[in-house]
Amino acid sequence: MSAPSSSISDPAYLRARAMETLFERLEKLCEGAIAIDRSGRVVYVNEKYLAALGLKQTSEAIGRSIEEVIPNSLMRKVAETGEPILLDIMELGGEQLVVTRMPIEDENGTVIGAIGFVLYDHLESLKPLLARVAQLESDLRLARRQLSSARAARFTFADFVGSTPGIARAKELASRAARQSVTVLLTGETGTGKEMLAQAIHNASSRADKPFVSVNVAAIPDTLIESEFFGTAPGAYTGADRRGREGKFRIADGGTLFLDEIGEMPLQLQAKLLRVLQEREIEPLGSDKITKVDVRVIAATNVDLRKRVSDGAFRADLYYRLNVLSIDLPPLRHCLGDLPDICARLLDDISASGDYVKAKITPSALAALARYDWPGNVRELRNILERALILSDSGRLTGEDVARILPVGAEVRPAAPARSAAAVVPYAEAEAEFEKHTLEQALAASNGQITEAARMLRISRATFYKKLAKFGLASGSAPV
Repeated sequence: MSAPSSSISDPAYLRARAMETLFERLEKLCEGAIAIDRSGRVVYVNEKYLAALGLKQTSEAIGRSIEEVIPNSLMRKVAETGEPILLDIMELGGEQLVVTRMPIEDENGTVIGAIGFVLYDHLESLKPLLARVAQLESDLRLARRQLSSARAARFTFADFVGSTPGIARAKELASRAARQSVTVLLTGETGTGKEMLAQAIHNASSRADKPFVSVNVAAIPDTLIESEFFGTAPGAYTGADRRGREGKFRIADGGTLFLDEIGEMPLQLQAKLLRVLQEREIEPLGSDKITKVDVRVIAATNVDLRKRVSDGAFRADLYYRLNVLSIDLPPLRHCLGDLPDICARLLDDISASGDYVKAKITPSALAALARYDWPGNVRELRNILERALILSDSGRLTGEDVARILPVGAEVRPAAPARSAAAVVPYAEAEAEFEKHTLEQALAASNGQITEAARMLRISRATFYKKLAKFGLASGSAPV
């Protein structure tokens, strides 16, 4: 019997019939259907589902807990939360089934149960889709590994070689720092290995499996530094990413944030950094939401922060907060006793990154290196060694190889005695003395090779010969 024409236009009737039709179609097309009440008891199962469930008749399932019929079922979760699980893959009896689960509501919208349908009992027809999903998951895992690798600390205490008092003291303090999550301030000249030691502290700590994020404060423009550290909310300003952006603190959550050249941080940002260190929370730019973070901060500087505090360029309260544990890294010229070990370690690293087979350094090369003052410290030493290896045919560095690379005036000479005011020489005499000394240094660095010495000083050979004659050095020079 057909429905009255008045009922056809009734929204409630149409909705009820639509739901009945949907259920009838799904029940007919699917490979199985099962329903539970609010308490998780089975109230319905169709006959097509019995074989997959290992049952002979529906009465064996009715009234039983859904987990007794389908182990690890998510139906109860849908009935309790009212949230559907529209598409899922469920394993049952060694088979993979594609299922959908939806809540059942009464006329008042109250959830009174849940119903699940098996859409496919084999996955052959879904293989293209599943292959695409598998590829996306593989790409995601690869991206995560690459991201993790980019933020991984690769140096350990074994890489920070040396046993002279300054280095030994630095390593001892760093080892103490690694055992706790205290804020650390690394001080020392440029090139002394502050980031290497920071990575070593991170890798020896309980945070080793978390990110190590390095930021050079001086390299970030003042206009971007706040968003770089604390992130931005979606659409925080014109041109901002609509999805928002995570700051370095959020990226380093759980791990270590290394702030290099902390002395260059603008004053307006110092107050925010102080708050993060005290409260362990950040507020992204353009947002009013506070986010908790768990980050250990290791800061580094090659300037005297106490002087910057006295000059008003650095907040005293931030300085004290950063200076919980201060570690001073000695310059290379104070650790020349460690030069053989440091060179060996650097040569191993250089050889691993290039095609330098059996790179060795001779005693004469070490002696030449030890006579240099090393204003650029270990970073400069690595540069010199790598350049020498590039120019070497054997990979065995000698004093001559090193002398060709070291800057003019590489030998460290004893300081001249201080002159009294009465003994001050005229400017012209001092200038001539300096010029003569420079020529001598160029000759020494080039092993008497006039052409090479002239090239070092960026003058012509003719000019070089004239200057040699001027100071009576021509006869003592080595032949070209």
